[in-house]
Amino acid sequence: MAGAILNMLRLAKAGLVLAQHGVRFVPPGMKVPPALIALRAATAPIRWLSAPFRIGQPKSQRVAGAIAALGPSYIKLGQFLATRADVIGPDLARELSSLQDRLPPFSMAEARAAVEASLGGKLEDHFVEFGPPVAAASIAQVHKAVVKTRDGTTRTVAVKILRPSVEKRFKRDLDSYYFAARLVERLHAPSRRLKPVAIVDTLKRTTELEMDLRLEAAAISEMADNTRDDPAFRVPEVDWTRTAKRVLTLEWIDGTPIANHAALDERRFDKRALGLTVIRSFLRHAMKDGFFHADMHQGNLFVDEQGRVVAVDFGIMGRLGPRERRFLAEILHGLITRDYKRAAWVHFWAGYVPPHHPVDVFAQALRAIGEPIHGRVASEISMADLLGQLFEYTEVFDMQTRPELIMLQKSMVIVEGVARSLDPALNMWTAAEPIAKEWMQANLGVLGRIKEAGEGATTIGHLIGELPGLLSEAQAAFAPVTEMAQNGVRLSPESITALGATRQRGRVWGSLALWLAALSLAALAARQLGLI
Repeated sequence: MAGAILNMLRLAKAGLVLAQHGVRFVPPGMKVPPALIALRAATAPIRWLSAPFRIGQPKSQRVAGAIAALGPSYIKLGQFLATRADVIGPDLARELSSLQDRLPPFSMAEARAAVEASLGGKLEDHFVEFGPPVAAASIAQVHKAVVKTRDGTTRTVAVKILRPSVEKRFKRDLDSYYFAARLVERLHAPSRRLKPVAIVDTLKRTTELEMDLRLEAAAISEMADNTRDDPAFRVPEVDWTRTAKRVLTLEWIDGTPIANHAALDERRFDKRALGLTVIRSFLRHAMKDGFFHADMHQGNLFVDEQGRVVAVDFGIMGRLGPRERRFLAEILHGLITRDYKRAAWVHFWAGYVPPHHPVDVFAQALRAIGEPIHGRVASEISMADLLGQLFEYTEVFDMQTRPELIMLQKSMVIVEGVARSLDPALNMWTAAEPIAKEWMQANLGVLGRIKEAGEGATTIGHLIGELPGLLSEAQAAFAPVTEMAQNGVRLSPESITALGATRQRGRVWGSLALWLAALSLAALAARQLGLI
């Protein structure tokens, strides 16, 4: 009870801050639940009193200001919801997409204490130089430092340090999010299709992973292995000796920010080629490796002296299993080749659309989305309108939210935005076609079938190797049944007493169920022995 009251107070505080900034968080056209109508009426005086201070302020700035005022976990929630136009509507999603994860840095004294607690000894034992923070976000901040290598030379590194007590703050706010999500599912039936609790589950998992910097180091190492032979994309090198749960040390990237187009032009980098690299690298990681950077916004991408795209900040990563990878490849291939029926079928196969809807009708809906964008450059396509149309169809076709694909959907929108900024004439479908085709040939062509057959043979071989153990377990499991068939069904005195007590209490159906279960076991044993 106390927890519920605390969560209600926290949510009430958040509601007051949103009202103060004049934020409407229910999409236009959506039926507002009575509880929210009451809350809106209760907070009306706050909106009226604060209205003069908002004159001339763009709506997107009001949203960003409100979220930033609520603190680090709300910033993460806002960034996450920016990817869920199906939940909050395309307008609010577009406003949240401009939310910047920037906060004032914590002190050098706190940074020193964190390094010494994590790595042991004094800060000077690990770093020759340790500068002030160069970037500060909701979860961590980054310092530029210098270390001495084993051969006596020095090199520059980036040191990422978690904010003090950030785990406690996130846990408290996540409790409030769960409380709100469960209330929404209980009180607003139409929202259950969108799985609010599953959305908070995904946010919880991503933030927990983000707050263990050893896992980020492992993600960088894994992606380095995956991209070792890629001439156009790379990741920083991890300094494992100076990395712990709350401190991460990496190679310092002295590249050109991909957002600085003037600097890219000055260095004569081909922005069109860079846009293709960003799109194709992401798709290749997602489809080929099933492991991708899920936060590839402009601030996390640089271009090194060789013209390679270098990604940083691997706190949020996405994984796709074979089923999801095939879904992604088939959808891209179907839309690129305008094979809408195949793309529709994949939605049914993946469980996106319930089977009671006709595949042909859903293919018709995909055609309505896909045809208008073919042959048009990115600058002529409104992603907000495209997503809005797609999400209109999610309700028409009872489409269920697939939590494992939420991060993929979010990341594709971010990556497409980065590529479009580099080349406004970029055609998303043309850029994606060779990657989708490559995956289809490798996995669904002749070589893919051979590979699949080889994996199947390995599985069968493993099963044969386990067969003696499985047979022994089965024999042990059937031994009591065999004894029961040979000697009859025997009930212990305790069981008979329990049956009598059950009958005496009038639980006739419970007693009948017990006897039926016993008779079923006897029949099973008799059949096993060939007696019936």
